[in-house]
Amino acid sequence: MEHISLSQIAIVAGILLILIGLWAIISQRNIIKMIIGFSLFDTGIHIVMVGVGYVRGKTAPVLDEAVNVKEAARQIVDPLPQALVLTAIVIGLGITALMLAYALRLYQKKKTLDVKKFNDLKW
Repeated sequence: MEHISLSQIAIVAGILLILIGLWAIISQRNIIKMIIGFSLFDTGIHIVMVGVGYVRGKTAPVLDEAVNVKEAARQIVDPLPQALVLTAIVIGLGITALMLAYALRLYQKKKTLDVKKFNDLKW
């Protein structure tokens, strides 16, 4: 039996979260449930990015006594995927906060969170 690595588990879990989030975005009528679906989708993308950036047997990109400066290129992991994921988490948090603020404002105006009830701008 072949050994399953942590990166493969992370990628599969991330894809599963992406699919669950996509299902919630498409199938739900409640705006809050759609926002939760977006958050799951976003988190799944982050997990997939971390799983793809994982390299077995390498160390963090910090130069100290554990990493020889001459061999650093072969011993450390590329920090770019980690930086992209951290940036994406912050952006996703901001977008989620904005969506929740819009949902709150819509509820205050219409007293409902059902997407089917919002037809002001429909043709």
